[in-house]
Amino acid sequence: MAMIIDGKAVAQQIRDELRLEVELLQRTHGVRPGLAVVLVGDDPASQVYVRNKKRACAEVGIVSFSHELAADTSETALLALIDRLNADPAVHGILVQLPLPRQVRGSVVLERISPAKDADGFHPCNVGLLATGTPSFRPCTPWGVMELLRRSGVDPAGKRAVVVGRSNIVGKPVAMMLLAAHATVTVAHSRTPDLAAVVGVADILVAAVGQARLIHGSWLKEGAVVIDVGMNRTLDGQLCGDVDFDSARERAAAITPVPGGVGPMTIAMLLKNTVEAAKSR
Repeated sequence: MAMIIDGKAVAQQIRDELRLEVELLQRTHGVRPGLAVVLVGDDPASQVYVRNKKRACAEVGIVSFSHELAADTSETALLALIDRLNADPAVHGILVQLPLPRQVRGSVVLERISPAKDADGFHPCNVGLLATGTPSFRPCTPWGVMELLRRSGVDPAGKRAVVVGRSNIVGKPVAMMLLAAHATVTVAHSRTPDLAAVVGVADILVAAVGQARLIHGSWLKEGAVVIDVGMNRTLDGQLCGDVDFDSARERAAAITPVPGGVGPMTIAMLLKNTVEAAKSR
């Protein structure tokens, strides 16, 4: 029976550490980290995420600047706001909540954020630094995956890692991070032939494909470590991951639950990026 990797507990450890770092910054330099969160529209899931981020900021002592804009906000107006936040010395990190309305090009907005204030780690400059092995601000969910592995005593060095999913937000960056940690990495996806066979060689599996319970426990190598990034809602309203948890738990050495695994880590690493931005300033 697999050990459950408790993302809530690890995220709490990180927030406790950050609270001490924020106190030290204030005491020694008079600096209090500030995070600006921009929400365009009234998407219910996005509103929940933003509320959770505000609460987490308050817990560790980060100042939260909230900008909630109407769904019909123009791209020009949003870019003007980002320019003001880039110039504001009280703001150390900027996050624009995705998805954005149809009239706003996400790529243009993300590129407008100063790389030095890129709390999400999505700016092409920061992605390029990650790819070349000199990361500055890392994408939060992949960084959370790596912290879960590290704090669970799992060293990727010399191991075979399989990432199922190739998104810019999770799949590609987590593959680069695993490679930097000296794992041998395979990136698979929904069009990979015989996906079960590819998954079956993994010492470490990161599932981030966005299909409910796609990966069955019988596919897993005995003793694999499973990090399930998926967050899917079933027809009966339940949340589940990309891995069939019950069957996977029988074969894996360790596994993250959904919810309560990777999810809490994303916000924790967002806060860490913000604190690191304040320290570098």
